[in-house]
Amino acid sequence: MVEKIGVIGGGSWGTALAILLSKKGYEVELWVRNSKQCNDMNISRENVKYLSGVVIPNNVRIIDDLEKAVTDKDIIVLSIPSHGVRETLLNSKNYIKPDQIIVNVAKGIENNSLMRISEVVKEIIPKSKYAILSGPSHAEEVARDMPTTVVTASEDKKIANYTQDIFMSPKFRVYTNPDVIGVELGGSLKNVIALGAGISDGLGYGDNTKAALMTRGIIEMSRLGSKMGANNETFAGLSGIGDLIVTCTSMHSRNRRAGILIGEGNSLEEATKSVGMVVEGVKTAKSAYNLAIKYNVTMPITKEIYGVLYEGKDVKNSVVNLMLRDKKHEMEDVVKILNNSW
Repeated sequence: MVEKIGVIGGGSWGTALAILLSKKGYEVELWVRNSKQCNDMNISRENVKYLSGVVIPNNVRIIDDLEKAVTDKDIIVLSIPSHGVRETLLNSKNYIKPDQIIVNVAKGIENNSLMRISEVVKEIIPKSKYAILSGPSHAEEVARDMPTTVVTASEDKKIANYTQDIFMSPKFRVYTNPDVIGVELGGSLKNVIALGAGISDGLGYGDNTKAALMTRGIIEMSRLGSKMGANNETFAGLSGIGDLIVTCTSMHSRNRRAGILIGEGNSLEEATKSVGMVVEGVKTAKSAYNLAIKYNVTMPITKEIYGVLYEGKDVKNSVVNLMLRDKKHEMEDVVKILNNSW
């Protein structure tokens, strides 16, 4: 039997995954919210707005009917901005059946509820089968068959293995992981650090600064993750340090690009408008800041980025604040294990 897959979201990542899955011979329907964009894509067989220069195979059906996109599908791929997941699920829940597998590829945390996407899915569709697909993966490269490695996580091993088989290809390697919390947090929080890395670049700082932000950033991610029930080892993997590296260093990264513009003196509104796509790290910075307060976790980089984005703090002062914090051990947990004998 050939699997039927509905990809929900006509951005760059949804389009790239639709192309990937269609090349494996699956029946793929790509749902695009905007009717004009849908019509243009059907005519040109190209997503000019989000993935210019990549041909969409003819066996990808591009539609703007959400009900049709999710009905009778074996797999539903959620590839919409995280802040739009709730609305989309509420609009489609009556057509989704418990035996369908929902694979989320969005990276973010709801602002008001502070819920991860898996929690949102379970709240709206309690009996759903859920997996997340995450890791260092730019749509621009996946769509052009550049070798990429990601991870899929699910509480159900069978679902994780099935998702792995569905997406795995000679150029797209998929690992499995049982740690849904860690994979979701890694994919979300790295966008906040990437904004900081971009701001650093925009200010004209060098590799030393970026290396410090990335290294201490992964500490913040794992520190919060540990409090929320994640496995620390997950943050050393593809959805943690792997995704952090690619998002902090590549010009494909919309979060880094937005950060560069802010560092150069542009307002948040100007930066996001210039990028032209959703910058997930902006909303996630607010969620991460509030999660740090909720769980009483020290996250100085996240705090400063939140201050720049939402409190009008000067970016240069934020760097000074980070550099002049109280003296610390690098490996605080190691020192604790040594019972403060060092």
